[in-house]
Amino acid sequence: MLIAHDLGTTGNKASLHHDDGRLVTSVTVPYPAHFAAGGIAEQDPADWWDAVVAATRQLIARAGVGPETIGGLVVSGQMMGTVLLDGHGEPVRPAIIWADTRSGAQTRALEERLGAEDAYRVLGHRLNPTYSLEKIMWVRDNEPDVWARVRHFCVAKDYIVYRLTGRLATERSDASGTNAYDQLRGTWSADVLAAAGLDAALFPEILESTTVAGSLTTASADALGLPASVRVVMGGGDGPLAAVGSGIVAPEDGAYVCLGTSSWISFASIAPLHDPQMRTMTFDNVVPGSFVPTATMQAGGASVQWIAEALSPDPAHPDTARLTAEAGGDLDTEDLYFLPYLLGERSPLWDPHARGAFVGLGRHHTRAHLTRAVLEGVAYNLLTCIQAFRESGATIDRIDAVGGGAQSDAWLGILADVWGVSIRRRTIVEEANSLGAAVTGAVGLGLADFSAARALSEVTAEFTPDAGRHAVHAQRHSRFVDAYAALEPWFAQAPATRGD
Repeated sequence: MLIAHDLGTTGNKASLHHDDGRLVTSVTVPYPAHFAAGGIAEQDPADWWDAVVAATRQLIARAGVGPETIGGLVVSGQMMGTVLLDGHGEPVRPAIIWADTRSGAQTRALEERLGAEDAYRVLGHRLNPTYSLEKIMWVRDNEPDVWARVRHFCVAKDYIVYRLTGRLATERSDASGTNAYDQLRGTWSADVLAAAGLDAALFPEILESTTVAGSLTTASADALGLPASVRVVMGGGDGPLAAVGSGIVAPEDGAYVCLGTSSWISFASIAPLHDPQMRTMTFDNVVPGSFVPTATMQAGGASVQWIAEALSPDPAHPDTARLTAEAGGDLDTEDLYFLPYLLGERSPLWDPHARGAFVGLGRHHTRAHLTRAVLEGVAYNLLTCIQAFRESGATIDRIDAVGGGAQSDAWLGILADVWGVSIRRRTIVEEANSLGAAVTGAVGLGLADFSAARALSEVTAEFTPDAGRHAVHAQRHSRFVDAYAALEPWFAQAPATRGD
């Protein structure tokens, strides 16, 4: 059997699989994240490791299987963060995660030295504070005492693989999310690192996602309660692995949306897709020789979670499912809009200064209207991303939904009406990332090929758009876009408290 760990923003979703990828059982072990004014978003890597240990032991106990039945382990992880290690492999500070936007000054310096468009063609991504490279530069420029101890950089998944095996490495999907990777050459970019003023020795070797990094060390085997013979496959970033977990391993498999803390739309491609307006990005896929053009917004599911907490008498235990159900159906927000930019924005705006806002709020609006506006706001933002893909030549006529938000009939119905395409829910939604990791692990261990992913998650429901509602949403989408355009100068004039 095989264990997959998915290191998300709110916790580790771990799952136990048969050697062909079929899901046996899953558990989630939560851990905290620290968000603060100034664009701060951090986590303690020790919490990730503790969650991996706890989840592994819980999986074994829940499934009632012996540790000796486990032959492999693989990891999926949140992308674009920064874990800085000393010469002994110990973190020198908390990890700076994807949502952190403090490195605006470092981003501008890179743009001046490289040129925004030239960098986009090399990296497949815009230069932006949300990426690893800019975060590393921020630590160097702002925490000299910490920087003096730094010897290695890695991302979340790679840190766990290091703790498991003693081998510090990365693979192409996560490397492509750092802003330091030459996507056409498949190597760290010497030009970009020179512009950043960083030594290439800081960066780990780049492997294939299916590479067996090694077996468990004695210490990690003891901590997890597993045999030291268990082999660890590198795995990949959560975005590309969610594609595999959605059964999308080739261009003909279509597109998917992940409705997690951050939310994104993506599909498989044989080449990077470069948007003339640089609204979208392209990651390397975990499937060798392929890519996953992607449009990721910062706070998709996070916006829904926020409104549920804000409207709940017990914010620690919000009834998100009930709240979203109340906001479904034919409810009309009556010209109320929500800009879902609680953490700044990546696609399609690339504006770290953007913030959330209700626009058009009236005395008659209820909590159902507020929730509905949030659900629609995420849908409208992602519609702009879909339009960017289509303008770049992509065909998107059906979208499969995964992630925690995919459990909501109300939200999937809204997405179908706003986007004008059918939205399909699959049998595995919250575990899509770890399922993709399990398939990748099975491939790495020689037990399967990536095509097996298509049969491991089936379609259970389909939401088709209503033509009349879609026409109304097309007009409302224009109003939504106009609302941000009107507020963008105000966002840009906010007090300089974000470190950029």
